Amino acid sequence: MTLNLDFLSLPLLAASALIFISVLAGVFSTRLGFSFLLAFLLTGIFAGVDGPGGLDFSDYRLSFWVGNIALVIILLDGGLRTHYPTFRTGLKPALLLASLGVILTAAFTALAAVYLLDLSWTSAFLLGAVVGSTDAAAVFSLLKTSGVQLSERVSATLEIESGMNDPMAVYLTLTLIGLATAAATGAAHDLTFTLVATSLILQFLWGGLLGIFTGRVFALLLPRLPKIQEIGSVIALLLGMAGLVVFAFTTWTGGSGFLAVYLFGIALNRRAPEIVKSALSALDGYAWLSQALMFVLLGLLVTPSEIAGTVWPALGVAVVLMFVARPLAVAICLFPLRFSRKEVAYISWVGLRGAVPIVLAIFPFMADLPEARVIFNVAFVVVLASLLFQGSTIGWFAQRMGVLLPANDDASGVRATFGDFTLQANVSVADLCDFYGLKAPADADLCVDLWLAKLVKRPLVVGDRVALDYAELSVRSMVDGEVITVGLKLPLAAEDVQDEPS
Repeated sequence: MTLNLDFLSLPLLAASALIFISVLAGVFSTRLGFSFLLAFLLTGIFAGVDGPGGLDFSDYRLSFWVGNIALVIILLDGGLRTHYPTFRTGLKPALLLASLGVILTAAFTALAAVYLLDLSWTSAFLLGAVVGSTDAAAVFSLLKTSGVQLSERVSATLEIESGMNDPMAVYLTLTLIGLATAAATGAAHDLTFTLVATSLILQFLWGGLLGIFTGRVFALLLPRLPKIQEIGSVIALLLGMAGLVVFAFTTWTGGSGFLAVYLFGIALNRRAPEIVKSALSALDGYAWLSQALMFVLLGLLVTPSEIAGTVWPALGVAVVLMFVARPLAVAICLFPLRFSRKEVAYISWVGLRGAVPIVLAIFPFMADLPEARVIFNVAFVVVLASLLFQGSTIGWFAQRMGVLLPANDDASGVRATFGDFTLQANVSVADLCDFYGLKAPADADLCVDLWLAKLVKRPLVVGDRVALDYAELSVRSMVDGEVITVGLKLPLAAEDVQDEPS
């Protein structure tokens, strides 16, 4: 009698074949301008119950497990790749977008959900919370594979926002589920505003403190390991498991695990950059595997025949989210921070939705809410629309909005962006105006870098531009936050003049 191993071989064959096909499809999809993530998701749908594969998969608990573990690895990878100077540049706008921005986006989307889907207000706000945050997996992946080199302030804002807004979306989702459950059991009066606000502050505060503290402690430990930089793959495994420990412990003790693991990566990279660098290649592979597993599995959960009845209202919600809710929330949050209109428009458009909304849409199933299926189906349509339309136009829209920086070896692009002349940043504005025959401003005694900072009214980044008479000055290079060289464009064409400093 022989042991039958079909219980091992058949599920393993199906799972590995799905991942293989999804990665292969992703390679071809990127050549057509679509993202890897869209290929992963569609592979899961085609293999699912309504597709040619016919796999009947409805294990929400397993999907929840895999989704959370995958998000931890993706957020850890993103945190380890975020340099501290970049973090400082984008922190203020990202914090606003990751907190107030998520709440506003959820609220505006809820209004559309009530009107288009006839949901109760509680379910509508729950749907808004589920789709209210940008997705770290989608943003990190598409910015990496699209080939665009964005200005530092725009890219830092997008990456940090996507890394930090998941905790707010998770918190809103759990709070609204708690309200719905309490209302059903007659205990809604126990959930006061003070209790909800205090819980939010404690989650973020505890998650932030634990993430930074454990990152610093781990940075002290790593250099003491023998020949540490020679075994990058082992370090990647060590970092991955450390990230999961930080996430699990923080969540268990009442903090935001997602916020903690992202800040853990940033703190670790700041304190031990060389060791982290040796592990990034292997960790990148873990992140891609996590994305593939997560999106394929979530695609399997979808039943397209059930979505058919709500596809048009769901698309309406997606349109409102992409063209109304997200742009309004971004504009409100970034208005006081002197972002140009084109930067606001681009940041609004790259509010990509990915796996996080689908993972969050599993929560109502686990709480046994009556409108859970509608919320899940609409969230899936929103994600699909976002990856299809927003994800495929990242590069094109960046070019249209003028938020791209040229590659160093692109001489014509460098000249078009920074002009034909390169100046030292410590030259005075008066001397510059005298030499080029420009009308000197009132504060021409300042050096060029100080004058630029005074007009922009925030820390400068490469690509910042300000008009000087009929010319244009732009920050061309920086070292450790200090401007080294400035580009001068003469003459300034009328169509190049920005409506405000960027």
